[in-house]
Amino acid sequence: MSDKALSLPEFSALVALAVEAREISNTELKARRGLSIDGKKRVRLNELKLVDSWKQGRGFAHVLTDAGWARLGEDLRAGRLPVFGGSSGVIARALLGWLPEFLERTDQRLADVFQPPEFQSPELQPPGFQPLEPPGESADLEGRVRDAYTRLAASPGAWVSLTRLRALLGDVPREALDGTLTRMERLADVNLVPESNQKTLSPQDREAAVRIGEQDKHLLWIGQ
Repeated sequence: MSDKALSLPEFSALVALAVEAREISNTELKARRGLSIDGKKRVRLNELKLVDSWKQGRGFAHVLTDAGWARLGEDLRAGRLPVFGGSSGVIARALLGWLPEFLERTDQRLADVFQPPEFQSPELQPPGFQPLEPPGESADLEGRVRDAYTRLAASPGAWVSLTRLRALLGDVPREALDGTLTRMERLADVNLVPESNQKTLSPQDREAAVRIGEQDKHLLWIGQ
């Protein structure tokens, strides 16, 4: 990680991409968050490997990298915040100062709090957002589970909650998905475990669990 502090525009770009938690174009980022990532700002964030950018049509699209998530989390925990001016700066520093305390208190990561729109309630989804399209009848459900896991995992081999998995596979009947998860759990590269800190489970997490061997399993791991 670079010892040089991020500028306010660079830090703001990381925050905006974390809140979106997905690939997003400059056009949509400007419309939703009031900023774009271009010019020297884009070049530096790409050089620091905090943001991946690529051409999309006539502009660019971006996504926060694993290093970007880590850098933002470290800066927040260490209080390495850029200078904010005025009353809005007071609000920004208060909220950003509270966030790492909340994460530590609830034993969560930034990626647990900031989730892609498909895991948000419908009124929070951006205009025109489309969830994963249901496949044809011949599609392999195990393949869909693996594809969904890849989309959800913050990094290779990360644990993914079944709450998030079920949200991404909302068209799959409960019985069919439970059966597939139970079968996959016997595979060498798949593991399902209970949440170790049961106090952190929401009612949705408990509802999303799959019952295997007299235990409710809440988290999925698939090896690479």
